[in-house]
Amino acid sequence: MELRNIAIIAHVDHGKTTLVDEMLKQSGIYRDNEETVERAMDSNDLERERGITILAKATSVVWKGTRINIVDTPGHADFGGEVERILSMVDGVVLLVDAAEGPMPQTKFVTQKALAQGLRPIVVLNKVDKADAEPDRALDECFDLFVNLDASDAQLDFPTLYASGRAGWADETLDGPRKDLHALFDLIVDYVPAPEQEQHRDQPFRMLATTLAADPYLGRLLTGRVESGTLKVGASIKALSRDGSLIENFRVTKILAFRGLTQQAIDLAEAGDIVSVAGMTKATVADTLCAPEVSAAIPAQPIDPPTITVTFGINDSPLAGKDGDKVQSRVIRARLMREAETNVAIRVTDTPGGDAFEVAGRGELQMGVLIENMRREGFELSISRPQVLFREENGKRLEPVEEVTIDVDDEYSGVVIEKLAARKGEMTEMRPSGVGKTRIIAHVPSRGLIGYHGEFLTDTRGTGVLNRVFHEWAPYKGAIPGRRAGVLISMESGVSVAYALYNLEERGKLFIGAQVQVYQGMIIGEHSRGNDLEVNPLKGKKLTNVRASGTDEAVRLTTPIRFSLEEAIAYIDTDELVEVTPKAIRLRKRHLDPHERKRESRKMQD
Repeated sequence: MELRNIAIIAHVDHGKTTLVDEMLKQSGIYRDNEETVERAMDSNDLERERGITILAKATSVVWKGTRINIVDTPGHADFGGEVERILSMVDGVVLLVDAAEGPMPQTKFVTQKALAQGLRPIVVLNKVDKADAEPDRALDECFDLFVNLDASDAQLDFPTLYASGRAGWADETLDGPRKDLHALFDLIVDYVPAPEQEQHRDQPFRMLATTLAADPYLGRLLTGRVESGTLKVGASIKALSRDGSLIENFRVTKILAFRGLTQQAIDLAEAGDIVSVAGMTKATVADTLCAPEVSAAIPAQPIDPPTITVTFGINDSPLAGKDGDKVQSRVIRARLMREAETNVAIRVTDTPGGDAFEVAGRGELQMGVLIENMRREGFELSISRPQVLFREENGKRLEPVEEVTIDVDDEYSGVVIEKLAARKGEMTEMRPSGVGKTRIIAHVPSRGLIGYHGEFLTDTRGTGVLNRVFHEWAPYKGAIPGRRAGVLISMESGVSVAYALYNLEERGKLFIGAQVQVYQGMIIGEHSRGNDLEVNPLKGKKLTNVRASGTDEAVRLTTPIRFSLEEAIAYIDTDELVEVTPKAIRLRKRHLDPHERKRESRKMQD
């Protein structure tokens, strides 16, 4: 059977996963009476809740005798480590662009990687049936984007389809029949080249491992595209590292291929196909699996370096161990090492005390997803504020700078520009983007963006859209002002009382309500002034035997501010931590004892 390997790339929310759903339905994967699932490719709980793709997934459909392997890739730059490796397995890309929004920052990030690998794109203008769709403008912007990314003449001569993934149609013209996706299937078969590897079937077996998974029954599973030769179950092969040194020899216990939504066991893997291999104990991502006679490793794609680091520590608060069952540092370390093994964009290092671990990655979202997964697995952690990683080059200190694209209502553009300037951002472009909207593009240090997203949503009344992508390493831009307000710190341990909180409301905004377990050193609110203030949330009303009319009515509290995980991590200062348990997210001071805090602050001043 002929093969085609394609990746579907797009910005977040432009409809990749929905389009793949329709492709599966129309290619006959499902039986007529079979129940179908919306966004079948987003299988992970977090992906379904957040409506984003975090892990790349593969599937395959058969169209007119040709098997099309489809890889659905993440759109967020934080998960870029996935995207780069996936693109090395395919021979073509379908670039999906929202006809109303046009190409967006993450479109640029993924497209740049695809063009650099010489892949020729098919552009699908999606959601053309929306009221605000402007397909002609979106198409012009795609062409301009390709030119800016130094696309070759062959890549600039791309075919275009107009589509609605949700309605399940794609046509060559805007006024086409709008019935089905046949035009897309036919274009993929005709335009995307067959894998070159198909010509190397008579050579020794070689495969570059691009993703790693763990199966409770099969053990480690390495997925990749077979570069040459064939592989049978039971064959003895070896794994080579990037530099060609031997990692291990092993026997193949199982070969799985993507067939529809499931992976099926097959007896023989052939050059060009995307398969998963089981049987190894040490080999990992970027290693070469090959026949015993092969001595050279397949070159692996370099991975962009991490830009931020977060400290994961044990939970040492007075409430530790109440919610979770995984609290020891060795268990946390084992889990982080497992994550670093499967996710090449993450680096884990031990700290001198052994109770905490430095985890370096691409961005706050990637860290937030890792922490959220761990708390759902029963872990309790204390998390530090993200710190940006710096580089030394030719005696200069360099820091990561991100390109930020903001779409905002005209009335809020002034406050956004002011905030970006305060965070050492440099505006590169500002133009209208639809009725009453402005698009602002700026280069901002990653340091300045930590914690900005929540503030940005407040400033724009929740209507603004902010996208960011790594731009370059640039010379250090100087100090950036941090959080201006101080915090309210509990001076007692116990259960919070409504009467006490009511009297504290004039001091600032509260993060907790009544009847909440608190402890000394826990942050319970934001002070209305710039300094930290110790308060007592347990103080009850003094009782007398005199009844005063009107004063004994029920206390009405303002609704407290509730932080999401990412907001909490971005909010804290360097001397604070986020306590994360399966049931709670609490903010606290690093040193719970007030005398210890004073000693530390004196040391910092000295």
